[in-house]
Amino acid sequence: MLASGASADGYTGGDTGDALPVDDMRLTFDENFDELDVSAWGPGTRWIAHTPWSGDFGGARFANPGERTPFKTENGILRIEAKRDPEGDWQSGLLASVDPKGNGFAQQYGYFEMRAQLPVGPGVWPAFWLIGKDRSKSTAEIDVMEFYGDKPDGYSSVIHVWHRDDKNDSQFSRIEVFRDADPQDFHTYGVKIDSEFIRMYFDRKLVWKAETRPEHRQPMYVLLNLALVEKTADQAPDPSHMFIDYIRAYDLP
Repeated sequence: MLASGASADGYTGGDTGDALPVDDMRLTFDENFDELDVSAWGPGTRWIAHTPWSGDFGGARFANPGERTPFKTENGILRIEAKRDPEGDWQSGLLASVDPKGNGFAQQYGYFEMRAQLPVGPGVWPAFWLIGKDRSKSTAEIDVMEFYGDKPDGYSSVIHVWHRDDKNDSQFSRIEVFRDADPQDFHTYGVKIDSEFIRMYFDRKLVWKAETRPEHRQPMYVLLNLALVEKTADQAPDPSHMFIDYIRAYDLP
């Protein structure tokens, strides 16, 4: 696992092109979910169960691991479950690879990938995303995959810069791949970041790219979650499940 804040080895800057030569990339982070190393806030675990800045969101509470954990691993697959708890409130799960003190996995540039099955239905909102470690002046965010279960023909990829004055500078693309594929099958969702471009891949095929902004030229850490849309959470199937086969990161060739 690459040390916190490290850059991908061997890459000195420039445009690496649209090709995705994964076989030529060095694996720097490999989470196969044979078991899940998670705590509420760390330290010392691979994942924490909240955003490091305590900014939970959506219509479900992100629950801690424990008796009511939303996480289950079986046969190398992680299941995140969204359901109502005994008090009638929605709970679900989020994982982040950096804790509130900045310890954990983050990498500047490289290829980041998730292989997952997504739930469908109103209210469900699974996502795979990255956040820049330096949030002192702005927050750099890359939403590799953001899926709304009531719009099952595709997903959204979004590149954000959240400024301190609450202004949001965003670029958006609708990736309508599920007209010919099923979100409830396993697919890969990936992003390759170099100093010039941010490129999005579905099943390792390029689906969108945009220029890399200065705010995204920094170590980024990984988040994945099954959230619920606040306005339509009560319409979500109870329970709903997201299945994740792996999360991986690679350096650039």
